[in-house]
Amino acid sequence: MGGAALTAMAVLAGAFALDLLIGDPRWIPHPVIQMGKAIKALENGIRRQFRPEQFKLAGILLPVVVAGGALIVTWALLKVLNAIHPWLGWAAEAVLIATTIAVKGLKDAGMEVYRHLAAGDLPAARRSLGMIVGRETSHLDEPEIVRGTVETVAENIVDAVISPLLYALIGGAPLAMAYRAVNTLDSMVGYKNEKYIHLGWASARLDDIANWIPARLTALLLTASAFILRMKGRRAWRTMRRDARKHPSPNSGFPESTVAGALGIRLGGVNVYHGVESFRAYMGDALRPMESRDILLANRLLLTVSVLFVLLALLAVWAAGGALWT
Repeated sequence: MGGAALTAMAVLAGAFALDLLIGDPRWIPHPVIQMGKAIKALENGIRRQFRPEQFKLAGILLPVVVAGGALIVTWALLKVLNAIHPWLGWAAEAVLIATTIAVKGLKDAGMEVYRHLAAGDLPAARRSLGMIVGRETSHLDEPEIVRGTVETVAENIVDAVISPLLYALIGGAPLAMAYRAVNTLDSMVGYKNEKYIHLGWASARLDDIANWIPARLTALLLTASAFILRMKGRRAWRTMRRDARKHPSPNSGFPESTVAGALGIRLGGVNVYHGVESFRAYMGDALRPMESRDILLANRLLLTVSVLFVLLALLAVWAAGGALWT
């Protein structure tokens, strides 16, 4: 195995380990914050310079400028740092990739809700859930809090773990950062409401495309993880095949339905957004009532899927001799 492969493997493994150990400390400036500022500034500029009937065409500028800019800036930064010293470039690449993934952050968010439920503090659990979901949480009982938490952990395995790691595997930190820009765009402007239906359509569509393969890969890895953890692996696969496409998102249904099958619970149901009820198709079968322990089980699946993918990624780098992006 050559030095290029060892370097690429060390960078990927280091990025994953860094995220697991420290996550995203608030005292460290995060690239997503800068992306958010850039998106808002560009959106304001488009609204000033274009007429509403031009927003659909102008909306293409958002992913081109923001995602393209993230890729170019990251590539240029690494080029400069590698010129100073290769080790500096490698360390920076690992740190940058780590900022695009959020295994620890996702796990901790679920655990915060779980701890409040375990203490019997429903108001605190509702508030913690409200920090990570868009639905209203002030009225939810314990099973609905559990449902919201499990759905969030399951859905975000794709865009917080598998997608950024896959793009890092293919194109290093520049491509991973471009993916994170696309995902941030979708979270800020990818809504089908009156304000963003034209301006945000390109960002939303690109996010769907970027997550299409990772979402289906996640379902496969979740099924494998269910077998490894001695959960309901076969039911996870069958449930995914049956229910994944019921979700309004072309991608979110794959991890959610697979997790539902693995745990033997039913996800989906009525959510309330800004006072308006919205029904999401049921996924999985209610073989038993949902309980707070399901959050722990969802987190176990999250960690197992993450480790499994990293091991496969390292194997891919080794097999390619490091030629994927070094």
